[in-house]
Amino acid sequence: MTTKHNFVVLGLMSGTSLDGVDLALCHFTGDNNEWTYSIEAARTIPYSNEWKNRLIAAETFPGIDLLLLHKTYGAFLGELAHTFLKERKAVPHFIASHGHTIFHQPEKKLTFQLGDGASIAATTRITTISDFRSLDVALGGQGAPLVPIGDELLFHEYNQCLNLGGFANISFSEKGSRKAYDICSVNLILNYLAAKYCNTPYDKNGSIGRSGKVNHALLDQLNKLGYFEQKPPKSLSREWVVKNMLPLIESQELTIPDKLRTVYENIAVQLTKVINATPGNNILVTGGGAYNIFLVELIKEKTRMNIIVPDKMVIDFKEALIFAFLGVLRFLDIPNCLASVTGAKKDNLGGVIFNVSTFQP
Repeated sequence: MTTKHNFVVLGLMSGTSLDGVDLALCHFTGDNNEWTYSIEAARTIPYSNEWKNRLIAAETFPGIDLLLLHKTYGAFLGELAHTFLKERKAVPHFIASHGHTIFHQPEKKLTFQLGDGASIAATTRITTISDFRSLDVALGGQGAPLVPIGDELLFHEYNQCLNLGGFANISFSEKGSRKAYDICSVNLILNYLAAKYCNTPYDKNGSIGRSGKVNHALLDQLNKLGYFEQKPPKSLSREWVVKNMLPLIESQELTIPDKLRTVYENIAVQLTKVINATPGNNILVTGGGAYNIFLVELIKEKTRMNIIVPDKMVIDFKEALIFAFLGVLRFLDIPNCLASVTGAKKDNLGGVIFNVSTFQP
């Protein structure tokens, strides 16, 4: 007899684009093979300038200061979760938190997501699952992307799932195996240029980039970056952008609109090169980049595929939803990190469980 599972989980997600913390209260029903979901409530809480600056600077912190920030940020996430749940009079089975990526260097078997799960659990008095990437990296994997198991079990009606966040990543099935990898930087680089040179946190609707012209010399340099020809499994990091993209972009004597327009072209070229070579023609597009009208137009111009932009709840909270689902799989001891995606030695159970169910308020 198949056991039917029911879980209510709060998913927490902070992306590299530093938009804020996504909180999604999710309900899952399933029997290990077939799952359904609903997002009962969700909210994005923007970072204050103080938190944004601390997260940006975290990679330069001495060891003790980084560890203290890890605890402090975990407590901060716990307070956000506590307030969110109290306002909705909701009590989830547990919290699943991605944290905020500070270091991601899988070639050195290193990845670090800020946001101590023990501090979240202690603050909320709710069992918390966190640190979903470390085991996969220790097993020789990329530790990313992790959403493909959610794509496969929750969004199986789409041939490809494309997320346009700080980075673009794609997920699809090929010959009975799930494949996924990071394609290129999207909002991380676009937001950086908009904030530094245009005094705006992001290029709304792509309007600044639309006003510029493509510089083909810079475009050629960007398109020749070695990562784009590297075979998967592979993943990107903020460190890679700073080391490889920014020097090329900032060395050019171009207007900011022209720099942005050229970066948009690089993004569209790399995305559609992958999309057009991947099986199937129904593409689900989510993440903050799905709101960038100009970027979506560029993608549609360069592909024969059917680009599907879903409702706002799925666009904004798909990653928080899936990390909540990764928590469900971890809780049930079902592998949630796929070796076919990450290149690890084996499928594995990502996530550390901080169980405080016996705590009294």
